[in-house]
Amino acid sequence: MTVSAEKRIRDVFADAGCTGWLHARRVGTPIDDGGDIAVGADDLVVLASVYKLPLLVALCRAFESGELSPTATVRINPADCTPGPTGVSTFRDPVVLSWRDLAMSMMTVSDNAAADLVLGQVGLESVERALSELGMTSTRIIGGTADAHRSLVIDAHAHTTAEAFAALADNDEAWTVSAYDPSYASATTPRELTSLLDAIWTGRAVPGPQGEFVRHVMSAQIWQHRIRSGFPYSEVDVAGKTGTIGAIRNEVAVVTFPGETPVAVAVFTRAARTDPVLPVVDAAIGHAARIAVTELRSGRVD
Repeated sequence: MTVSAEKRIRDVFADAGCTGWLHARRVGTPIDDGGDIAVGADDLVVLASVYKLPLLVALCRAFESGELSPTATVRINPADCTPGPTGVSTFRDPVVLSWRDLAMSMMTVSDNAAADLVLGQVGLESVERALSELGMTSTRIIGGTADAHRSLVIDAHAHTTAEAFAALADNDEAWTVSAYDPSYASATTPRELTSLLDAIWTGRAVPGPQGEFVRHVMSAQIWQHRIRSGFPYSEVDVAGKTGTIGAIRNEVAVVTFPGETPVAVAVFTRAARTDPVLPVVDAAIGHAARIAVTELRSGRVD
């Protein structure tokens, strides 16, 4: 990796008031020869909602094996769901959805309730087995969104999830919560996440039609404010998954220019401030990803 690229990426994070970690690699290309971009790529980082990507892999492996039918349905009562700003928990009335459509909601709008329903169906053991088979030895999922919310309520000495998030958003308080600590929260490394993206895009994570479904779902994510902001071109495909909790803002994605080898990039950040909305950090994620992808497209790291 060129030193100038690493410095530019670190400067982007510093200017945005956050600590950042990044890894990028060409899909389907060995990186033993140094053909990657790494900034703290082997440090443990908090997954936040990026955990929904390995969860999707585990679910689609169950589809592929016949253990679960993608068209089997589940009745959902929003009143019983994990709270969240999007998805089925915002509905007024009970609904019936297929597991495949729940997966779409889980990924495209980062539906917390859908993710917890999926996790309850496939089980942590299936997720752990998928991670192990893919060689992701540093990645662990300790629970779903509801589990993370319960920990936040305890750490913030609050009574409800809403109170906990309101407390964490107070920049006059110095909060130390388990959700920010990769030693206690679901965690990974940027390098392992780009390895997962590589496995998804090459069909090793999930083969056949279910692998195509994973890639399609990632391309349908609605959020445009992070990695996509670095590539504002209609002909460029950005297929990703975001993750946010308090000061944590992440995204992992595969960026594909027409006729070129796709580039997998994982960006994880922790901001100095805990404001619910931090556009400067979101933009920094896109800027850092653009620097890394451009370096890999140029061939200067070969």
